[in-house]
Amino acid sequence: MPVIPTDHIPLHDSSINLDISGVAGFFGGDVAVSAMGTVSLYKGRKWFGWYNSPGSYEIAKRYGRLAQHRFWCGLYPGVTDNPAVLFGLDGKVGPQYRAVHSGTSMNQTGHLAYLLCQECKKTPAREWDKQIDSTRRTNPIDVTIAYLPHDPPEKLNPGAVEASVTTQLSFLPILSSAAACLSCGFVADWYCFAMIAFGMFCSGASCYVIGSGEFTFTHPKPAGGAPSGDGILAHDVNDQIVILRGAEGAVNAITRGRFSLDYKSHPSYHNIGWSSVLLTIQFLLQLLIVPQGTIFGQVMFLSSLAVSWVYNSFLSSLDKESIQRRILFKTVLDGPVTYKYQLGTRTTMVVFVLLVLSSSQRMDQQGLRKVMDHLIPNDTRVWRSFKKTIVREIELLSIKRKEPAFQLPSSETLTGAEKELSKNLYLDAQTAYRAFQVYKSDRAEQEKEREDCQPPEEPEEQDQVDLYADEYDEVSALRRFPDIGIVRKTESYAGTSQTCNDSRRESVAELDSDWHGSCSPTETNWHGGY
Repeated sequence: MPVIPTDHIPLHDSSINLDISGVAGFFGGDVAVSAMGTVSLYKGRKWFGWYNSPGSYEIAKRYGRLAQHRFWCGLYPGVTDNPAVLFGLDGKVGPQYRAVHSGTSMNQTGHLAYLLCQECKKTPAREWDKQIDSTRRTNPIDVTIAYLPHDPPEKLNPGAVEASVTTQLSFLPILSSAAACLSCGFVADWYCFAMIAFGMFCSGASCYVIGSGEFTFTHPKPAGGAPSGDGILAHDVNDQIVILRGAEGAVNAITRGRFSLDYKSHPSYHNIGWSSVLLTIQFLLQLLIVPQGTIFGQVMFLSSLAVSWVYNSFLSSLDKESIQRRILFKTVLDGPVTYKYQLGTRTTMVVFVLLVLSSSQRMDQQGLRKVMDHLIPNDTRVWRSFKKTIVREIELLSIKRKEPAFQLPSSETLTGAEKELSKNLYLDAQTAYRAFQVYKSDRAEQEKEREDCQPPEEPEEQDQVDLYADEYDEVSALRRFPDIGIVRKTESYAGTSQTCNDSRRESVAELDSDWHGSCSPTETNWHGGY
C-alpha cells in the first residue's frame, strides 16, 4: 500500500506513457563520457558518482575497450587504447626537440612537451621593443625561455587536484536522485524506484572502479655524466620557439616523460570490463522496466537524469588540459620559471636563441652553426657570410665577454640587393642583442629579489653549486666556495614561482644562478594561474 493516497498523485489518471527509448536517445552519453574523464584528475571524484546518470551505455562502450580478453572485445569492439590515452592524459604529439650540447635530436616529442608549449603560448610576452625605432617586424615570433631547476624522480605520483567546488556540487545530483527515488517509493511505484536506485548504484560503482587508477608520472633516467639538456622545442619556427634550460634529467621530464594511469588489474582490466557490463545491464533494464511505472514515477526518473546531465555538463566543461598543465608545472617540475619575448623577424629570433644558449655553457662555432643552420637553412653567399660573422662574435662573447660587433665586414664585396639584405640581417642581429640585454636585466632583477628575501645568516652547509648558471665561472666559484654550494628550492603557488623558504642559503652575487624564484610575482615569472 502506498505511503500517500494514490488519488492525490499528480497525473495518476493520465493515459500518457513516456517513450523511454526516445528519452534515452535525447540524453546522449557524450557529456557523461567526457565527465567520466575527470575522475582521475580531481581528488575524491571517484567517491561521488552515486547518482542516476544518463549515458550509461556510452560509458560502457568507451571504457569497456580497456578490458583485455576475447569476451570483452566481443562485447565492446574497437581500438584498445591504454588508460592514459583514453582519459586524455597522453596521446598528444609534441614539437621537435634539438639538444645543443648532447646532440640529441627528436623529430617529435610527447604529451608533456605539448602541454609545456601550450602553457608558453598562454604566457604574455614581455614588452621590450617599444622604444627601439629600428626594430623590423615582418613575422613576429615568440621565444620562451623555460628554466627547469628541478630534476624529478624517475617515478612520481603527483596526485589529483583539490576541487572543493566540484565536490560540493556533486551532492546536487546525488540528493536529487535520492529524492526522486524516495518519491517513487512514497507512491508505491516500485518499478521507477528500483531503476533509479539501480542507476545510482551502477554509476557509483563504475565511477569508483574507473577512477581507481593511480595517476603517475614517469621519465627515463639520463646516463651518468650526461651534459646539460639545454635545447630548443619548435613545432613551427615561424610560430613559437621554446628554449629549455636545465640538467639532462629535468629536460628529459619534458621530452621523454609521460603521464599514466596504473590499475591493479593491469593488464587484463577485468574490473573495468565487469563495471561496463553492469552499465550495459542498467541501460537495458531502464528500457524495459521504466515504462511499466506510473507517469509520476517516469517524471521522477527523468528529473533525476536531467539534474545529473546538468552536473555532467559542468564536469565536461572543465579544461582538462589546464588541469594537467597545473599538475605538470606545480608538482612535477616544481615551479619552473619562464621568460617570454616577441621578436620581430626570424633572423632576430635565431640570433637571440644563440645568445641565450651560449650564455649558459660555452659553445664553439661549430655547435652554434649547427643550431643556426637548423633554424635558418638558407645557404646563399650573403647568408653564409652572415652566419659566419654571427657565430664568431657570439663565441667571442661567450669566451672573452667581448660585446659582439654585428656589422657587415668591410672586406665583403656585394651587389646592391645583397647589401640591402645584409644591412637588414645585421640590423636584426643588433636588435636581438638588445633583446638579450633586456633578458639579462630581467634575470638580474629577479636574482636580486631572490637574494633580498633570504635571511642574513649564513648556512652551515649547502648542497650544490648550480652548474648551469649564466656567465658561470667554474674555477672562481670553486675557489670561493670549495665546500658549499647553493640550495635551490622553489614553491609554486597559483602559477608563480616562490623562493622564500625556511632553509638558510649562501648567496653568490657573482653567479647568475639558474635558481629563478622570487618572493613576489613578477611579469617574467610563470603566468599559469589557475
